[in-house]
This record gives sequence, C-alpha cells and structure tokens, in this order.
Amino acid sequence: MKRFQYTPLSRRTFIGRFALGAAAVSFPSLSLRGATAKPKKLGLALIGLGNYSDKELGPALKETEFVRLAGVVTGTRAKGEKWAADYGFSEKNIYDYATMDRLADNPEIDLVYVVTPPGLHAEHSIRSSKAGKHVICEKPMANTVVECDAMLAASRAAKRALAIGYRLHYDPYHMELMRLARENEFGPFMKMNSLRAFKIGLRNGVKPWRVNAALAGGGALMDVGIYANHAAWMATGAVPVSVTAQEEPKVRPEFFNEVEETLNYKLEFANGATCDVMSSYERSGNTFRAEAERGWFELNPAFSYRGLKGATSKGPLNYPPLRQQAKHMDAIAKSLIDGTTLPTPGELGRTDMTVIEAIYAAAKSGKRERVKA
Repeated sequence: MKRFQYTPLSRRTFIGRFALGAAAVSFPSLSLRGATAKPKKLGLALIGLGNYSDKELGPALKETEFVRLAGVVTGTRAKGEKWAADYGFSEKNIYDYATMDRLADNPEIDLVYVVTPPGLHAEHSIRSSKAGKHVICEKPMANTVVECDAMLAASRAAKRALAIGYRLHYDPYHMELMRLARENEFGPFMKMNSLRAFKIGLRNGVKPWRVNAALAGGGALMDVGIYANHAAWMATGAVPVSVTAQEEPKVRPEFFNEVEETLNYKLEFANGATCDVMSSYERSGNTFRAEAERGWFELNPAFSYRGLKGATSKGPLNYPPLRQQAKHMDAIAKSLIDGTTLPTPGELGRTDMTVIEAIYAAAKSGKRERVKA
C-alpha cells in the first residue's frame, strides 16, 4: 500500500477551500506519493453490519468501480459468514471487535469503513489507522471535537487517510447548490431554512442506540441536523461563526431521557446570512430552501438516500437517479489510487463537530455561542 505524506490544514485554509464547493475540490491535507501502475479495486472492510451497511453500503459496493468489499468486522460470526457468501470474499477476512487489530496482517484489505454508532467511531477509527489501513468514517465523525482530534492524530501518525462518508457531496442536487454558490449565479444565499425530522420508537421492543447518549452523542441534531448544517455551508461556502438554539419540551420524555427530541437553532454566518433549522425525532420533514437576491434553490425531499426533488427560481431540477454511497466510496478510493487529495477529509468532520458542540452549548446556556476553531 502506498504511504501518505500528511500536512495539517489550518481552519482558515480549510474553510476557504471548502468555499469553492463541489466534490472535486482539492484538499491538500493528504497527498499520495510514489504511485506506479494503477492497482485493481481497493479492498474494503465494513466495520459494523447494521442496517446502513446491509441496506445501503453493501449494495453500493456491488456497483463501485474502484473499491470492492473484501472483509467485515462484526460481533456475530454467522452474519459475517453470510456476507462472505453473498459478496464473495474469504471467511478468513471475517473479524470481530476483539480481533480487528489483526487487519494489520491482511494485505487484501486496503481501507475500512467505520459504520458503528458515533460513540464507537473514535476507537474503531484509531485502531484501524494503527493497523495501517485507510479509514472512511460515517458521519458524525465522533461524539466530541476531542475525539475527532485523536482520530486525526492517529491517521497522521500512521500516514493513512481519514475520510468522512458524506454521501450528499456526490449527489447532483447538492452539487448544483454548491455550483450556484460558487458561481454566484443568484447572488449570495442570505436566508435559509431547513427541516429534517422523523419519528423514532422502540425497535423489536428495545430502544434504538440513537437515544443512548454514550453511543449517539446526542439526539436528532447529531443524526439528521448535520445534513441541514451541510446544506447551509454548501449554500454559503462558509462555516457559521455563531449559533443560537432552543430545545423544545419533550413529547415523550420517558423515551428521550438521555438525548434531545426536537431542537430549533439558527446558524449565523460572517456575511450576515442565516439558516433556521429544526431537527427532530418527533416531527416529520425533509426540506431545505436557500434564498438570494436574484433567485432561490429548494429541495423537498432534501436529504434522502434516493428520490430527491428540487427546483430553482429558473425551474425544476431533474437528475437521473444514482446510488450516493457508491459515488462517495468510489471518489474516496479513486483519490487513494490516483494520489490526489481527499474530497471529504477528516478535517471536515471535525469542523462539523465544532458547530454541533456550539449548538448544544447554546441550547444549554440560552445565549448566542461562538463557533470555536
């Protein structure tokens, strides 16, 4: 496997380059050296075989051009054996959480995709980096900025890549939003609003991990509010500088006794732009709208895995369907193969967490909170 030279990226430089928009932006925090002949598909191991792996990532890996499923890490051996049979990899590439450090001895696996709950992301990402593997980590990157820093430090020490699984950076509707912002077609988007909400309850009679604070890190904001945050950053090409927030009274306090149920918050940007967001596990909604002086952009549904619908003040947007997860895994794998820089690096995931921590602080204090670097 090729080795990386890692140069840390300052917040100012990172934000400035993120402002260019689109998945093709070059982030010089990671660069591949000494590439020779183009390798075959990279081998990837999924860490965690829950619903997202089963329903989305696994099927996506049957469509990818630059990466293939080569192994799994799971707490259930029988489940791993079924995956091996279904996806055609050797059963020797089935690991559990006690043995996953042995990935270091397996040359068939080039990178891993961490798909466990956020509270486990730091542990599994750091162990994978130490095992010499590149890492894709599902969003949110971790429960805290401190954990994000530890993950980045581990990837730097191992000279391995750390990317975040932001599928919407490769979705054509969101790419069009970034293009409109980058080319200033309607002028700056100054007024935005978003609703991302769905109702959750018991699953097979058991509370889901999403309402366990240690595993989830928080409630609806961590899980789905992050999508609205990203859409606002795509529309402005910037990270918010301050936030205000208010948690609504809980409809089901006995169920949401560890995390928030519904959170309303406002993102405030340096140029005066704002985005009003509701994230909720009790409501229903999936929208984003951005308004500028000369036009507007709207998505409804805005953040789903498929079936997005959009329009601008110039008319409807119609793009052919695609599997977002295949596009984002291919883009990351191709950057490793070609020696180009990561489209969605770990620094981006860390920046997300600085904003999320500010939102939670504002909800607790009742005051405007600055977003820390």
